[in-house]
Amino acid sequence: MTTRWLVTGAHGLLGQDVLAELAADPDAVVTGPSREQLDITEPAAVRAAVTGHRVVVNCAAWTDVDGAERSEAAATAVNGTGVRNLAHACAVSGALLLHVSTDYVFPGDARRPYPEDAPTGPVNAYGRSKLAGEQAVVDVLPHSGYVVRTSWLYGAHGPNFVATMLELAARHETLDVVSDQHGQPTWSRSLARQLAALGRVALTGGAPAGIYHGTAAGRTTWCGLARETFRLSGLDPERIRPVGSDKFPRPATRPAFSVLGHGNWMRAGLAPPPPWDDQLTAALRVPKFAALAAAARASS
Repeated sequence: MTTRWLVTGAHGLLGQDVLAELAADPDAVVTGPSREQLDITEPAAVRAAVTGHRVVVNCAAWTDVDGAERSEAAATAVNGTGVRNLAHACAVSGALLLHVSTDYVFPGDARRPYPEDAPTGPVNAYGRSKLAGEQAVVDVLPHSGYVVRTSWLYGAHGPNFVATMLELAARHETLDVVSDQHGQPTWSRSLARQLAALGRVALTGGAPAGIYHGTAAGRTTWCGLARETFRLSGLDPERIRPVGSDKFPRPATRPAFSVLGHGNWMRAGLAPPPPWDDQLTAALRVPKFAALAAAARASS
């Protein structure tokens, strides 16, 4: 029996991997509009797009963290109001909603991983806009809405930290990278697999609605991620020099600790996401990253 899936923001970094993951499912019929084809801030367009679909995976988002600090209302229109539009459309049509959120809903002052039910407290406009979206899902779809928080996302289909480090490696002998922010680098393809698996189990009624953490297991720093990227790519990790966040002042405050727990996957009968270093090892084998690494080695 086929299931119709709608993937919003399908041409983005994560959306393309979700499309690829669902393309391997013979029972999935997938619609994947781009941001230009479906503006989630338009309620009528959202209702029309959702109609006839059984599962909606929302990858559409305002992701410019510093830009949100300057334009919070615009960010909230997408990350908050747009998500509420999707939730209402799903409520009318009976579709399940899997909404991708962020670790930035937390203040970053913890010393141990944040569980899914930990109190939120974003420290920047981006986090506040994403929290508004989470609240919309929980309010409108208490029994059929799923919030999947992720962090430090990288992948083959857009600009991201891992690609940037390899690109810079080809032009600079050493790189200064922040070592006082702790988090969980997450490969977009791994997150896509978690989303697809969660959606399938949710269709059977086996996954409780609510909040899940789709970050990689384990933890590191930006400096640790850069060094491991270099090491796995055949580059000298000592070329990465640790510095404090004060070396790179940004408009938006970043949480110092963005490590999340994964307890709710067991409730859904699903394995939690793999460790961040295993994800990175797999990601660096894909053609984009392999080519960047080869170019960096050639320039050394």
